[in-house]
Amino acid sequence: MSKTTYINEKKEPTYVQGIDSEASSSLDTLTALIAEDHGHEIKLRTMSWQKAAWLLAGEQVCLAIMAQSWSLSVLGWVPGIITMVVAGVLFWITSITMHKFIMKHPQIKDICDFGYYVFGQSRAAYIFTSIMLLANNILLIGFHILTGAKVINTLSDHSLCTVAFSAIATIMGIIMSLPRTLHHVSFMSMFSAACMALAITLFLVFAGLEEAPLYGYTGNYPSAGPVHTYAFPPPGTSWVACMNAVLNITFLWVPQILFPSFIAEMERPQDFPKSLAVLAAISSVLFIVPPAVGFRYLGQYATAPAFGSLSNPVWKKASFGFVIVPTLIIGVIYANVTGKFIYARVMGSSRHAHSNTLQGWAVWVAIMAAVWIVGFVFSEVIPSMGDFLSLLGAAFDSFFGFIFFAVAYWRLFRGGLFAGVGRSVMTVVHGLVMACGLFLLGPGLYAAVEAIIADYSGATTPAFTCANLAI
Repeated sequence: MSKTTYINEKKEPTYVQGIDSEASSSLDTLTALIAEDHGHEIKLRTMSWQKAAWLLAGEQVCLAIMAQSWSLSVLGWVPGIITMVVAGVLFWITSITMHKFIMKHPQIKDICDFGYYVFGQSRAAYIFTSIMLLANNILLIGFHILTGAKVINTLSDHSLCTVAFSAIATIMGIIMSLPRTLHHVSFMSMFSAACMALAITLFLVFAGLEEAPLYGYTGNYPSAGPVHTYAFPPPGTSWVACMNAVLNITFLWVPQILFPSFIAEMERPQDFPKSLAVLAAISSVLFIVPPAVGFRYLGQYATAPAFGSLSNPVWKKASFGFVIVPTLIIGVIYANVTGKFIYARVMGSSRHAHSNTLQGWAVWVAIMAAVWIVGFVFSEVIPSMGDFLSLLGAAFDSFFGFIFFAVAYWRLFRGGLFAGVGRSVMTVVHGLVMACGLFLLGPGLYAAVEAIIADYSGATTPAFTCANLAI
């Protein structure tokens, strides 16, 4: 194994905060990096902004959308929609700040490099961010394995032991993760987004057609009364439940942990805002409209995912079945980013890192298999992946969605934070971003841990179970 290397600080262009006088130096660095990459046998910096947009859509148009009706059922219309809109606005602002920072430091290849530069070229920050990257991504891979097992359980009426379905999903994930460039994965993302959009559309049609939902967390219909919606959290809703609903929303709107890796494989990283605009347009519709329609028809019976509330088993299978495609492909995206990070640490700057050699491909396949197998273990031993997603949202998204970008903004403009009305407004907004991150890291993390403790104190699904996990 080669020695872990850090970015060469001597190549870092000096940047006078708030002034674009070094823009040409950053552009020269970027041009040199692209030329170097194109001289390799395996070229990474090949994605157009259109391909990057598909990759973003494939990663974001996911099953988590179908958990938002449940968030609305906890928070009610007013707090729920406000949380969604604010999360969307902050997502756009922080993503643009992230892109500006990366364009000033074009040698950044992933979120770990980003943390390294944001916190003053700190190796401690690099190591800390690396640990969070691996933990976040592998837990999410485990979540997608578990979701794949749920889908197959539902479609097959539990024809096999659930752990066998999880193993099948893991093997499929390993095979699909073999392409080494995100350019190739972006083709999968097109199909992924289309399948998830179809699943959502079918759910909305079926939810509107059925007379009443079948199931809710408070009991089967009509044990909790007629379906109804409400403006604010119903009486008796706990603070922990509200906080987990908020975390559920922020988890969906905070994908930036992967963005530096995506930008690093674009042929023109400066075009990333175009890709981001496409994602923002898609997200603004899919992250709000389907959850709102789902809440309208499911009301207090909304589950996460909302497919579980459908009363007709044929309709449930017809809509939920399409989720298997985005479930696996999104897992592939997270595995690719994770695998590249590990691969770079193992292969260093050797020729195997960017050439079609037997050793290089053997190491890549071994890393992909290891990443998915560890994810498989997590999928089998964690009693409630939903609670752990809340934990990820509080512990990791607080940094990767808020704190990192508030600090990045300060580093970019610390020489003129209040130079003009526009800059002053953005400074205040990024102060809010920092406050949101700290809130998620404090009260949010507490609520997530409380939910996990409650799950462990009750009946939990045993590890490596054969129990039916169909929705």
